Amino acid sequence: MRINHNIAALNTHRMLNSATGAQAKSMEKLASGLRINRAGDDAAGLAISEKMRGQVRGLEQASRNSQDAISLIQTAEGALNETHSILQRMRELSVQSANGTNTDEDRDALNKEVVELKSEIDRISSQTEFNTQKLIDGTFGTQVDQDTTSSTILAVAGVTGANTNGGVDAGTWTITAGDGVAVPTGAFSISDGTTTLVSQVWTDGDAGTLTFGNGEITVSLNNAALGADLDATAIVISGSGNTFQIGANENQTLALSIGDMSTKGLSVDGVDISTSTGAQSAITSIDTAIKSVSDERAKLGANQNRLEHTINNLSTSSENLTAAESRIRDVDMAKEMMEQTKNSILSQAAQAMLAQSNQMPQGVLQLLR
Repeated sequence: MRINHNIAALNTHRMLNSATGAQAKSMEKLASGLRINRAGDDAAGLAISEKMRGQVRGLEQASRNSQDAISLIQTAEGALNETHSILQRMRELSVQSANGTNTDEDRDALNKEVVELKSEIDRISSQTEFNTQKLIDGTFGTQVDQDTTSSTILAVAGVTGANTNGGVDAGTWTITAGDGVAVPTGAFSISDGTTTLVSQVWTDGDAGTLTFGNGEITVSLNNAALGADLDATAIVISGSGNTFQIGANENQTLALSIGDMSTKGLSVDGVDISTSTGAQSAITSIDTAIKSVSDERAKLGANQNRLEHTINNLSTSSENLTAAESRIRDVDMAKEMMEQTKNSILSQAAQAMLAQSNQMPQGVLQLLR
């Protein structure tokens, strides 16, 4: 028998600490409802779970974005519905004015209504907006960013210049020059294919508009007339418009453009039914305008239907990812309760055994009697 070291008590104490620690962890999991409360619980599971959480939150926000996009489309479509009604009335008046039974005074009276109807079309076009963004005045287009694919410094006639090559999509773009760079207005017209543009620098100038088809564009800055080195000047090509973020990840977007639905954009600004000839011409012009509005509304309707399916898909994806994340991170309450009960019993038993083991050295006193 030894009294300096109570091995039984030490072993019991170690088991008591183990049971108490396991019980504390079980209580933490039961209180939080999570199997993983810190990285030490499951490092790999935590990393996977956090990625899934990010995706779920992104999907939920994308769903809200899609709902906002539908609201925007409905706003534009509602305005175009009224534009349609006005155009139908204008066509009706044009057909009436084209009839030979009308006098000049009759046609003047009919034309006055047409003038007011055209003003209303322009008012609708200029004032229809969503979150301060004009929708049907032609400024709500498709935003496509231009990415620089290469940049090379060349020597041109003894002058150092800078070339920038980049691929861009079809559309209307504005080349904005910084201080000291001139971009002549209306100087560019690009067709499909690869085209090189050269603009001189070192003189102040205004921005120009660049319209082009599909293909690649090379914009070069140099100044062969000056016998001195020039610093490279950046060119930013930007277009007005909008894209909707309808996914949780990069480039999961929907591009939407809405045409100019004003009388000028619909080519009915010059409609005049004060004469029989003008009325006949107006019928054709208004028919074309009605078709343009119909096409625009059809496009908006198609995008709205697409977004509704997008929202359904986002909801399903979010639900499935949430379930997957739950299986990784959430605790099985019934199983953990069993563990907690087991550890509680072990802890109580260890405490009792520790008391017993502490009494064992007392047996030495019996030898001294």
